Amino acid sequence: MLALQHGATGFSVPVLLVGLGPSVLDIDIGPLLALVPIGLVAGVGYGIAYYYRFTYEVTASTFDVSSGVFARRSREIPYRRIQNVDLSQGLFERLFGLAVVSIETAGGGDTEATLRFVSEDEAERLRAEIRRLTAATGESTADPDSDRSASDEPTASERTRENHSPGGGAPTLLFDLEVRELLLYAVTSFRWGAAVFPIAILVFLGGADSGPGLVPAFVIDAARPFGGPDALEGAAVGPLLVLAAVTAVQWSVFTYVSSAIYTVANYYGFRLGRAGEDFVYERGLVQRYSGSIPVEKVQSVSVTENPLQRLVGYAGLWVETAGYGPDSGSSNQSAVPLAGTDRVYRFAENLTGVETPEFRSPPRLARRRYFVRYSIVAAVIVAAAIGLSRVSTFDRWYLTAVVFVAVPPAAHLKYVNLGYFVGADHLVIRSGFWNRQTTVIPYYRIQTVSTRRSVFQRRLGLASLAVDTASSRTFAWGSPTIYDIDLETAREIHDTGRERLQSALRERARTDDLGLSVDFT
Repeated sequence: MLALQHGATGFSVPVLLVGLGPSVLDIDIGPLLALVPIGLVAGVGYGIAYYYRFTYEVTASTFDVSSGVFARRSREIPYRRIQNVDLSQGLFERLFGLAVVSIETAGGGDTEATLRFVSEDEAERLRAEIRRLTAATGESTADPDSDRSASDEPTASERTRENHSPGGGAPTLLFDLEVRELLLYAVTSFRWGAAVFPIAILVFLGGADSGPGLVPAFVIDAARPFGGPDALEGAAVGPLLVLAAVTAVQWSVFTYVSSAIYTVANYYGFRLGRAGEDFVYERGLVQRYSGSIPVEKVQSVSVTENPLQRLVGYAGLWVETAGYGPDSGSSNQSAVPLAGTDRVYRFAENLTGVETPEFRSPPRLARRRYFVRYSIVAAVIVAAAIGLSRVSTFDRWYLTAVVFVAVPPAAHLKYVNLGYFVGADHLVIRSGFWNRQTTVIPYYRIQTVSTRRSVFQRRLGLASLAVDTASSRTFAWGSPTIYDIDLETAREIHDTGRERLQSALRERARTDDLGLSVDFT
């Protein structure tokens, strides 16, 4: 299979050059045609050589991998560094009973080792053996029944049943994403990464009867009834602005639809279970994923809600392990994609053992700061409209002054969605309106606490407190931050966090207790 994959790659590259040669590269395609069989043979040969040069071994203390045809690479992965062992199956792998094994470690967002085209039985055996050896070399684990809530009755989505477990036992089903919840998740979530699909369509259809550029005819036809140009060439600024606005609307609609389709395909059949001290999950329609989330590696837990989800009373639960954060490269950290808000918060409390937080808000001076900030943004928009009116036929610049109406509610919503709670064992931080995140961080997981002050914050006597753990953060998921609190309060929280971190570490050293439950229900 590996030889066929590389053979297809070696075959497709010359074919692509043949297709582009006459029109783009302006070269003779004769020599390129000769490269097609050569590329096929070279790809197949490389695949066979890679197969025979790839070896792996499960030893007592490390998982060893050696690979490479021209440049050899040997890795010894200690079990104590392994975070997750995940399996994935596309249509091709499922058809032939194969799987891809990915081994994730702490300290980065890249997969440490990938075993492709492994039989399903061998993949399950490897995952079970690595999980067993990882547990044997890791820290001690907590009693899985220590934080069970006897009063919480499981709902239909949490019905318990027995499934095959790669770890040698039968996991207890904790959460099963129903079709109704999946569709609700699809229509209430928006993934900016899905924007690549409408862009790809534009590139594929670009230039058809539309003049120069990559703008297809249907985009211009859609804008024409609203005052858009008949063609791009020689169009005035006003019609071009209409075209840009209509195109932005079309792009947003296509992106939203693509996002919904991606969500359904990615989270179809999502199930979360408990196997020993690990959470195990499986999901996916076309590409099937399954893996584990080691409880002892959990750094923090986040509850996420956007305005649509808050409106219908739903939220999601994400966990972060060392080296990986939400929406990182592995994309496997969603514990509960979407469920009722009460259930999700109950899950988070049972998982971390945190007491019900009583949030404190920043001082009201922070709200005035947001009012000034958004007023400046509104003034810039109006100024840009005035400048545009001087160089184009657009003369109703004053209509943009309506943005000032949104300034007070925007400042208020920014302020009321901020909060923090300094508990006995956990720090809880809430922020964000469009994607509100409530993050629970055990003190013993804190790596650094830093106080940040901009020029404007220094003038107002405010500060922000950023809390870092060992997980990797992405652009969309920055470090949990307590925004715009009094400088003295920031220093007090800073000192409290440091003291309770030391106390938590001493307590863990004495009791050798994990401090995390594995029971969502």
